[in-house]
Amino acid sequence: MAVEVQPEHHAEKEKAASEAQAHGTFREYLESLLVTILIVLFGTTFVVQTFKIPSPSMENTLLVGDYLLVNKFIFGGHGAWYEHVLPYRDIRRGDVIVFKFPYDDHQHYVKRVIGVPGDRVRIVAQKVYVDGAILTEPYVVHDPASADPFGDDFPPTTREVYNPMVRPEWSADIYNHTVEGELVVPPEEYFAMGDNRDHSWDSRYWGFVRRDAIMGRPVVVYWSIQSGSEETADTSGGIVGFFRTLAHLPSRARWNRMLREVH
Repeated sequence: MAVEVQPEHHAEKEKAASEAQAHGTFREYLESLLVTILIVLFGTTFVVQTFKIPSPSMENTLLVGDYLLVNKFIFGGHGAWYEHVLPYRDIRRGDVIVFKFPYDDHQHYVKRVIGVPGDRVRIVAQKVYVDGAILTEPYVVHDPASADPFGDDFPPTTREVYNPMVRPEWSADIYNHTVEGELVVPPEEYFAMGDNRDHSWDSRYWGFVRRDAIMGRPVVVYWSIQSGSEETADTSGGIVGFFRTLAHLPSRARWNRMLREVH
């Protein structure tokens, strides 16, 4: 004898099945969101990080208002076991690097590596020599109206350094690294300068960049906008700053710099 299912019982079963499906779908979305957050956190911690150019010291390679993706997964040299199996490489002369400034609040700077450990660096009449050979620098920009004798001929020939731009700590230490008129880069440290030589506060004025202070290498300009003075202090290049600039489109966007590689 067939058993007839009452309409109300059928409706209750459909409701329960619908609630179970909705719960399962919500859990799947939540799991996907958590996985996405974990991937983003892993990526920004170990692989890439955003950075915004706040000053003209790297013009014309990098402009104020350029947003960069920085590859943190490139430079070896820490001695970890995984460096032998992962695609790390040494920091090279000519690399553009992002690093923590050695003094004060340790904000991030971006400069170009000019001298690696063991190099003998000397600047004569704005020309850079490394180990006695002139360095080819097609990226360099000079401003004759803002030339600085200290930066144009370096290192200084005496222990007395009279330049208000020079950090006192570095002023007292330059001569200890100077041999026969050349600055010798010590182990685990690097000599870095900006491409906009006459408008760059760099290793000439505050010293070497430690290896453990180097965060990574910028690989691409993913966004670029003409920034106002109130925006240049933020160097994080994060999502908040990105969306803030959307209000100023399209007049301030530099479309021709989008996805430009950094060399």
